[in-house]
Amino acid sequence: MYGFSRFYKYPLPLLLLSLWLVAVFLLSDQPARSQHTATSNKEKYQSTLIAKRIMPSTLTENVRKTVLENGLTVLTKEVHTAPVVTVQVWYKVGSRNEEPGVNGIAHQLEHMMFKGTKNRPIQFGRLFSALGSDSNAFTSYDQTAYYGTVERNKLKALLVLEADRMQNSQIEPEQLASEKRVVISELQGYENSPEYRLNRAVMQAVFPNHAYGLPVGGTKADVEKFEVEQVQKYYRNFYTPDNAVLVIVGDFQTANTLETIKEVFGKLPRRQGAGGRGQGAGGRGQEAGVISPSLNTQHSTLSTQHSALSTPIILREPGAGRLLQVVYPLPDANQSDVPALDVMDYILTEGRNSRLYQVLVESGLASEVTASVTSLRESGWYEVLVTVGAKQDLKKIDSVLSRAIANVAEKGVTSEEVERAKTQLTADVILSNRDITSQAMRLGTDETTVGDYRYTDRYLAAVRLVKPTDVVAVINKYLTKEARTVGFFEPTQKLITEFGDKPDSAQTTENFSPGAPVLPSEVGKYLPPVDLATDALFAVKDIAQVLPQEFKFTNGLRLLLLPDHSTPTVTLSGHIQAGTEFDPDEQAGLAAFVAENLLSGTDSKDVFTIAKILAERGASLDFEAYREGVRIEGDSLAEDLPILLEILADVVKNSSFPAKELELHRQQTLTDLQQELDEPSEVARRIFVQSIYPKKHPLHTFPTEESLQQIQRQDVIDFKAKHYRPDTTVLALVGDFDLDKVRSLIKNEFGNWEVSGQAATLKYPPVAMPEKIVSVNPVLPGKAQAVTYMGYTGINRYDPRFHSALVLNQILGGDTLSSRLGAEVRDRQGLSYGIYSSFQAGKNSGTFLIEMQTSPEDSTKAIASTRQMLQQIHQQGVTALEVETAKRTLISNYNVSLANPEELTDRILMNEVYGLEKGELHSFTDKIQKVTLEQVNQAARELLHPDKIVVVTAGPSVLAEKSIR
Repeated sequence: MYGFSRFYKYPLPLLLLSLWLVAVFLLSDQPARSQHTATSNKEKYQSTLIAKRIMPSTLTENVRKTVLENGLTVLTKEVHTAPVVTVQVWYKVGSRNEEPGVNGIAHQLEHMMFKGTKNRPIQFGRLFSALGSDSNAFTSYDQTAYYGTVERNKLKALLVLEADRMQNSQIEPEQLASEKRVVISELQGYENSPEYRLNRAVMQAVFPNHAYGLPVGGTKADVEKFEVEQVQKYYRNFYTPDNAVLVIVGDFQTANTLETIKEVFGKLPRRQGAGGRGQGAGGRGQEAGVISPSLNTQHSTLSTQHSALSTPIILREPGAGRLLQVVYPLPDANQSDVPALDVMDYILTEGRNSRLYQVLVESGLASEVTASVTSLRESGWYEVLVTVGAKQDLKKIDSVLSRAIANVAEKGVTSEEVERAKTQLTADVILSNRDITSQAMRLGTDETTVGDYRYTDRYLAAVRLVKPTDVVAVINKYLTKEARTVGFFEPTQKLITEFGDKPDSAQTTENFSPGAPVLPSEVGKYLPPVDLATDALFAVKDIAQVLPQEFKFTNGLRLLLLPDHSTPTVTLSGHIQAGTEFDPDEQAGLAAFVAENLLSGTDSKDVFTIAKILAERGASLDFEAYREGVRIEGDSLAEDLPILLEILADVVKNSSFPAKELELHRQQTLTDLQQELDEPSEVARRIFVQSIYPKKHPLHTFPTEESLQQIQRQDVIDFKAKHYRPDTTVLALVGDFDLDKVRSLIKNEFGNWEVSGQAATLKYPPVAMPEKIVSVNPVLPGKAQAVTYMGYTGINRYDPRFHSALVLNQILGGDTLSSRLGAEVRDRQGLSYGIYSSFQAGKNSGTFLIEMQTSPEDSTKAIASTRQMLQQIHQQGVTALEVETAKRTLISNYNVSLANPEELTDRILMNEVYGLEKGELHSFTDKIQKVTLEQVNQAARELLHPDKIVVVTAGPSVLAEKSIR
């Protein structure tokens, strides 16, 4: 999928998180949350000490580089903290190797690489799912990567599959035609975003003669013209062992694994003379040679041609909210100025105390300012995005932005700011490398972008040497008014209309003829050998040997602690029963107001002091309100856990909610709401939920402009006093700590948190199923892609059918490539870029949901196909082989997830919130294993209702049979 998340504060090694990526799978939408993570250093040389103490053991220590005779580069790193392993294949080719006319061909080929090979003519997503692999892929500017994380006994199976598709992938006309429709649907989804459209226009102006100015995913016009021969040639030219890097990180033995790699990959031939690695489908491209492994001490001339416009690019199109985007060209990743540029970025835009946040957001001119330094193989850029309300003057804001940057260059930055930025940057690297998938990503990015997997070590060493004068120097050198290109997005009037409830006759009359049914036996036929008998218990034995220790204090606070000394970090998750279910109808948004303003000040600290204290350690603390509670998330280095807990205790007990901060937050929230209601996915979700749950139901209410304006400071104070209580709070910590010391620390911080009265409770009324098919089509002008939500009320977490429903869902739509819906609607017919189903089971209620993205012209057929698949499984059930495959997938995915400290901590937390048994952490897999075919088919009969379903499609008018009213 083409992941839309560019603004993360990470250096080059995590570039894949900050670029416009293209991957096969759909990533779930991430809710907006209060971010109060800043960076600083209380002791002048803390960042140096942190790096010296921690970096060698977490980055490239124990990494071994091997080059096979056929040119394949292999990077291996043993990490024995959990019985899992990640396998990644990185190709040194991306959209950088394209030109107008063939823009998007690297992305198209990435999609085709899942279509099967000569040896295995089967959707590879089904093979990965059967292995229980957490697999994905992406295309970026400089590389294309395929990765999967599995239990360690499936390492060779993944190697066999990756080697097979490196040489034998099939690119057939029928499959290409289908997948081109999928890609076009994907691109239309990005066209829905004003930010995407503005960025595309600005980047084309910045790089008029280089592929960095082209969208990574391509354009519809180019994708429509791709021919089989073009894609095949691109595959032959670039997918060779001597143009690839194989990265393996996890629980394996290096010597044995290298022998396996030589056995599996060593026989693949170099493909010299096939057009050259530097030749793209259209003959354009740069030589894929190795860049010098050292950061240059002298800055060279920028290697690409840049252009700057004297007047802003202005887009006047349907949308909500105004956007200002500024892009400055920068040097490539190997230039010596890159570390100082990253430090500069943190000083300008990271946290409440940053320079641009102060002048733009704190002043009320903007609701958000984000930025990122992108450092690539041939060039780079610094991008600033400012989000403002519809009534703000973009020229004025641009002038304020320019003056603020000029002021920094003129007056300089302080040593404290520089050290703070260096600390946060270093901490980000540490905290983002706690799981093996991320560690491998870092190695792969470094090796394919700059030709040296050790780049991050050298980069961090260079960061530690950055001085205030270096920051001023790069501002004067690169952030000049003459160099920048500016873009404005000015929305035109937006109108949303709806079709009311009506029988969906258009869906039932669609001419839908399903193709050959999914044959689970084909999966086993093409799956590489695996010791399947041990799958269910292989990782559980190692991962769940130790259960978290449970404590309950006299005030009712519950605490779960699980020491893990594998990395010098701590992950904190918490839950408070103060969610949006308690929102009054006329003040919808109140619960989120409280949660997102907890860090805005306490009786003893103002908002900037809190942000600075967290920043001094590079720690993060966030609060997010959702339906059934408030989620607390925190990360820190192990030695800084006392500070993190001190701030947490202070804000939940003593938050003061200053009037100025509340009003600033209200304006930001109103701007965010405008933008949300311009997103088809958000509009579809709102109308879907409100079509299922009637008024006065706790799930029916959503914030509106009117309800947000009704919230007063006293309402916030009263809600906090009523719902934030120790006896409805659960904290879970996993990390490098002494159990007794942390228990004592938490008791000291939270022991005086007093309980007053009884905790508030809610009774969820029963909700009837719809009596017929209900179809609603909210129309959003100017959108290119439709988003559909289908479903009805479902089961809660305590339903005895819960585990059977999980297995059923995995078969139905748990994976967009291997499920029944994915295989039919997405893979065979090419109607949807992503289609998923889920049983969202909460404490008090549940929802059955199917979500899909489609081109407007394909929506009706995709909905009809989906309903017919529901009918087929409802009436005919599923097969025993499907059940066994789904069970193995769920168990393997669960075991892999426990190797990630954030997912492990969250699992421990929610088990306690739901009141599940103490051993649920490892008994979950036993319960899945015991699910029978009969139970799954009974769940299908009882839980799937294709003729009693709510269907909401937001975007262009796609279901209407008459004019818009």
